[in-house]
Amino acid sequence: MTTKSPVLFKPFKIKSVEFKNRIGVSPMCMYSSKDGFANNWHLVHLGTRAVGGAGLVISEATAVSPEARITPDDLGIWKDEHIEKLKEITAFLEGQGSVPGIQLAHAGRKASTTSPWKGGRLIKEEEGGWQPVAPSAIPFFENNPAPAALDAAGIRKVIFNFREASKRAFLAGFKVVEIHAAHGYLLHEFLSPLSNHRNDEYGGSFENRTRLLLEVTRAVKDEWPEELPLFVRISAKDWAEGGWNEEESVKLAKLLKEEGVDLIDCSSGGLVPDVRIPVAKKYQVPFSEKIKKEAGIMSAAVGMITTPWEAEEVLQQEQADMVFMGRELLRNPYFPLEAAAALEADIEWPNQYLRARTR
Repeated sequence: MTTKSPVLFKPFKIKSVEFKNRIGVSPMCMYSSKDGFANNWHLVHLGTRAVGGAGLVISEATAVSPEARITPDDLGIWKDEHIEKLKEITAFLEGQGSVPGIQLAHAGRKASTTSPWKGGRLIKEEEGGWQPVAPSAIPFFENNPAPAALDAAGIRKVIFNFREASKRAFLAGFKVVEIHAAHGYLLHEFLSPLSNHRNDEYGGSFENRTRLLLEVTRAVKDEWPEELPLFVRISAKDWAEGGWNEEESVKLAKLLKEEGVDLIDCSSGGLVPDVRIPVAKKYQVPFSEKIKKEAGIMSAAVGMITTPWEAEEVLQQEQADMVFMGRELLRNPYFPLEAAAALEADIEWPNQYLRARTR
């Protein structure tokens, strides 16, 4: 499939922010921070994807508090001192014509583990770890200690942490904020009946299970400028019997739209281990299509989209408004430049790379 006027490279505007194309860098944990601070790894990693032509570059899941980290090596935005280096990074991204985005996150019951290449094991408090929290005292792995079920004060703290993080995100120069409510982390844990066994106003019914995410969204929106885009990432399906499902995702997307959310980033899974997910080319695209068409809100497609033609097809068929890519952009940060050539789109290259534009 080729086209002389590919949708993938048509400028795209949300509120006051214009994206030069529909390619977004998905948030991907780097596990390369100390005390939450960004460093030159993040500058080069994110900056390279901007040089490579992505219209939107979203930082990795960025912890809103120390206990919100997955690992001690996670990026953070829980204190003002984190802003300075992040501001340097966002300035570079914008200088390359990319929109800088940040994903605000809380790991919930999946917190206090070592980074993947260090084994990904639970870190006990006596080893320097911390107490994971969750909607209910149900561990991710059966043999793990139970997380602490959040009480009313703990829930208020989570909402406050997201609110303060959104303030810092703006001061750091980000132009898009994404709330992370997917992949089995805290806000997703509240959504799913598999991990939320509460019997108060935050558990039981769909209305109650979605309450925290809606409250967090309102808190972020209170601090985030009205003219800047607000995204939410969800897992559209748990892939487990009795779990969160696609129909609930559509209902949630409608509620989030009413709250002022601009786009739903549609992933899936991550809540429970050992589920069978039928991973295949574009296997998650049906979620973005369903939410876009049935909830009437913009969506982003993710998951095993690895070629220019696959990305273009998603947009041509109106299955999503943007395509977010992760692993493919790890393998090839210059994918957008190469995709433009493959789709015969005339785009700007960095001046420093012009000599390589033609083979």
